[in-house]
Amino acid sequence: MKKTLNAFSVHEKIEIRLILLLLPLFLILALAAQASKDPTPQRAIVVDDYFSLKRVGDPQISPEGKWVAYTVGSSNLKEEKTENQIWMIPVKGGDAIPLTAKESPSFRPRFSPDGKYLAFLSARGENAQTQVWVLNRQGGEAQPLTEVRQGVLSFDWSPDSQLLVLLIQDPKPEDLEAEKMEKEGVKPAKPKPPHPWLIDRLQFKQDYIGFLDRRRTHLFVFHVASRKLTQITSGDYDDNQPAWSPDSKSIAFVSNRDPEPDLTLNSDIWVVSADNTDLGRTLLQVTKNPGEDENPVWSPDGKQIAYITTLDVKNFWYSTRYLAVVPSLGGEPRVLTRNVDRNMGSPQFGDAGKSIFFQFEEAGQVCLARIPAAGGEIKRTIDGPRVVYDYTLGKDGTGRVTLISEPNLPGEIFTGEGQALRQLTHVNDDFLKPLRFSMPEKFTTQSKDGTPVEGFFYKPLGFRLGTKYPTLLRIHGGPVGQYDFGFEYEAQLFAANGYAVVMMNPRGSSGYGQAFCQAIFADWGNKDYEDIMAGVDWAIAQGYADLDRLGVGGWSYGGMLTNYTITKTTRFKGAISGASLAIAAANYGHDHYQRYYEIEIGLPWKNREVWDKVSPFWLVENITTPTLWMCGEKDWNVPLINSEQMYQAMKRLGRETQLVVYPNEHHGIQRLSYRKDLYERYLAWYAKYVKGTK
Repeated sequence: MKKTLNAFSVHEKIEIRLILLLLPLFLILALAAQASKDPTPQRAIVVDDYFSLKRVGDPQISPEGKWVAYTVGSSNLKEEKTENQIWMIPVKGGDAIPLTAKESPSFRPRFSPDGKYLAFLSARGENAQTQVWVLNRQGGEAQPLTEVRQGVLSFDWSPDSQLLVLLIQDPKPEDLEAEKMEKEGVKPAKPKPPHPWLIDRLQFKQDYIGFLDRRRTHLFVFHVASRKLTQITSGDYDDNQPAWSPDSKSIAFVSNRDPEPDLTLNSDIWVVSADNTDLGRTLLQVTKNPGEDENPVWSPDGKQIAYITTLDVKNFWYSTRYLAVVPSLGGEPRVLTRNVDRNMGSPQFGDAGKSIFFQFEEAGQVCLARIPAAGGEIKRTIDGPRVVYDYTLGKDGTGRVTLISEPNLPGEIFTGEGQALRQLTHVNDDFLKPLRFSMPEKFTTQSKDGTPVEGFFYKPLGFRLGTKYPTLLRIHGGPVGQYDFGFEYEAQLFAANGYAVVMMNPRGSSGYGQAFCQAIFADWGNKDYEDIMAGVDWAIAQGYADLDRLGVGGWSYGGMLTNYTITKTTRFKGAISGASLAIAAANYGHDHYQRYYEIEIGLPWKNREVWDKVSPFWLVENITTPTLWMCGEKDWNVPLINSEQMYQAMKRLGRETQLVVYPNEHHGIQRLSYRKDLYERYLAWYAKYVKGTK
């Protein structure tokens, strides 16, 4: 039965009034206490957050299946260096253990099949070359295993744990001279100037390397017990991707051994004996496809080799990459995924040899799939709105560990599959905790000719329906590649700064079949231009994009397509073109694409009309969009000369433009302070010309 206030005693009435008076204070104190328990309010991402982002990579499951080794890369902006550590974590979950120090960058962790050791690559000490180091899993410090003067490029254990196969490049002349002097007891003289470059190869330049000589990469076998090193391949060819046979007696590898390797894009699977002291007499050519055959892996019984193949030579990188198997002694290959028009990669035998696992690229996803080794139906074991960057199988081919990224999750290691997928590492939790992100929306629209095209749309933080926002069209490189469901730092940075972001997968992109990909063959900046503009029109039609505040930009082919775009339309108020194209013919012999040019657009002196057609420089007078040109000084992929020519022409025409050149940088800007500068310039240029901020 309820009481009215008048039914209480005087003392009771006083107590009730005090409670009512103090109740607001109690509520305030309770809310404050609860707030003190809540995490820091999330904020928008800023440029400097990029340097807190850590890069997880190369997961490797231990032979007994209880541990996963992996690498963690981090950035030290203050000291201008990147750091790479090897860590290990229990497969069942728990605390991760650092195995190497930040001060000694280490990578490529590999367990010995007998489980006794963990080997890795590291260059330790001043001017040291990269060598194989080894950790005894029972304890102790890491010890150097190899002492190769020119260093080791890569390595893998033999299944019996007795041998390593090493990838080693031929030594430089000065290395041979120094070795000879050491043997003769002669003290080294004062440093000499570098030798002149002697150029006699058809393919004579490569980004990040510069001029190419005839020092090739070959296979060596290292005997762990005796530390004896034996070269097993030789010749004027590069050999790579070695894979041991199950009995530790043979090694499959990839090499282009055509009469003139620099003239073709071919690569074949070869097999060589591990004790091949006669350098080549035991060589067996397993595949003879004129296209690219790569990524060989042996079946557990040693009778087959699975690999990735490209069958349509004339369409080279536009061609679908299929999964195939071939008898390890040579014979007729079988293409297991011939009826699936999507790119496959990284095959591994699993389920005791009954299945082959592989990565499967499709429409903004990269899935993990498997197929019966004899052929049959493909089953996706991990798919959905995510990207499987890497994976590793246990010793029996059953335990699986994957490296996965999702829209709001940089790469982390997972175990399991399907609904049982479980995140194992949390390397970037501290990076993610204080930040708010934009969740991308995948959409489909129609291009000018009716072709369906897909893209991703990032809403600006604080998005309100009915408000139109400054919008950036960002274009991916390649052109063969795709925007996907992986974490996109740049898109998040733009969304955090108030932009809507449109990221299209136009024709030329992978993930949508060969016909879609090769639609731009020798016709750059046409259908792909129409496709990206369809994405902009979609954003406008949705009421998201402000028609008067549009920006565009990209790097590499993204920069090239930016150039085509601003010569065709004046709709954009600001553009940023990174490492892009001007006069195609000026790149022939100046970059590293001569073989690709010749296949796609012919020889410049014989097919000048097509070379001019794909050169945006000849339409530079059409550009009225204020444009920022950016490039690395030593970019031999898409050289600086292109950005210089476009800048020079715009400046001569009196248009609004700037050129930024990053000293000693190649196609990717790696120096940390330059990377910070790049992002800050992105934001400043778009703020000035797209937002109109002064």
